[in-house]
Amino acid sequence: MNFVKYRGWFFLLSLLVIAPGIVFLIIAPGLRPGIDFNGGSTITIQFDDPVNQDELRLSLTNLGHPDATVQKLEENNFFIRTRELDEDSKDLLVESIGAKLSPSGSKELSFDLVSPVVAQETVINAFWAVLAASVGIFIYLWWAFRNVPNPFRYGTAAILALIHDAVVVIGIFAILGELADIEVNTMFLIALLTVIGYSVNDTIVVFDRLRENVLLYPNRTFVENTNSSIAETIGRSLNTSLTLLFTLLALLLFGGPTIRVFLWVLLIGVVAGTYSSIGIATQTLVVWENGDLGRIFNRLRGRRGNAAA
Repeated sequence: MNFVKYRGWFFLLSLLVIAPGIVFLIIAPGLRPGIDFNGGSTITIQFDDPVNQDELRLSLTNLGHPDATVQKLEENNFFIRTRELDEDSKDLLVESIGAKLSPSGSKELSFDLVSPVVAQETVINAFWAVLAASVGIFIYLWWAFRNVPNPFRYGTAAILALIHDAVVVIGIFAILGELADIEVNTMFLIALLTVIGYSVNDTIVVFDRLRENVLLYPNRTFVENTNSSIAETIGRSLNTSLTLLFTLLALLLFGGPTIRVFLWVLLIGVVAGTYSSIGIATQTLVVWENGDLGRIFNRLRGRRGNAAA
C-alpha cells in the first residue's frame, strides 16, 4: 500500500480530530481542573438509603456549598468536591448530609485535602516535566539517527507527533470537561507523560526501520523507503497496540473509579500514538524531504501576484 500517497488525508484527519478540542479550549473554560490543580477538599460518601444526585447537590447548597460539584460513582456512592475544609467542618458536613438524606446511615469512604499552593506547584512541575521529556527525546533521536542524512528532521518529526498526541488527548478532555463534567488531576498528567513515551516508542520503531532501509537501499527514493518501512512495521505496531488496548478495556470495565481518568487518557493516547507514528511522524519526514511546504508557499505567492496584477 502506498501510505505516502495519502499523506494529505492523514493530515486532514488529524485536523478534523484536533479542531473541535481547540474550539472547546478557546470558547469554553477549557480543561476542568480537579482538586490537584485548584486546591480544595474531596469527600467520597456511601449512603445506606437511595439518594438522588440532585437532592444531594441541593442539600450542599443549603449547607453553604453552592459551588460544590457532585459525581455519582456507584449505587449510593458519591464523590463531592468543594472548597477547602478542615476536619471539623468536614465532619459536620458529612453528618448533616447523612442525617437529611439517609436516615439509615452513611459512611465516609475517603477525604482528601489539597492547598492551592500545592496545586500551583503541581502545575508548574508538570509543565517542566513535559518540557524536559520533549527536549530529552529530541536530543536522543538527533544523536541516534546521526548516520542518516538530516538527523535533525527525525527528532523534529517525532516531537511533532508527540505534540499531536498530547493535543488530541487534551482536546478530547476539554470536550468531556464541558459536556460530561470530567475533571483532570495529577493522574491525568501521569497518563499524559505515559502517552508521550508510548508515542515516541512507536515512532522510533518505524524510524529505525526507515534508517535501515535508507542505508541498505540508497538507490531507492525516500518515498519508496518510507512506504517499505511502514509496511514492514505496521503489523508489529498494531499487535502491540491491540494487546495494550485489550488490557486497558479490561481495567476500565473491572477497575475502580479512581483510575478511570488515567485509563481513558491511555486509551485515547494509544490510539493516537499508533496513528501518529504512521500518519504524522513519517509523513512529516516525507513532506520535508520533498519540499512540499515550499511548493505550497510558492503557489500561494503566485496566486497573490496574479491577483495583484
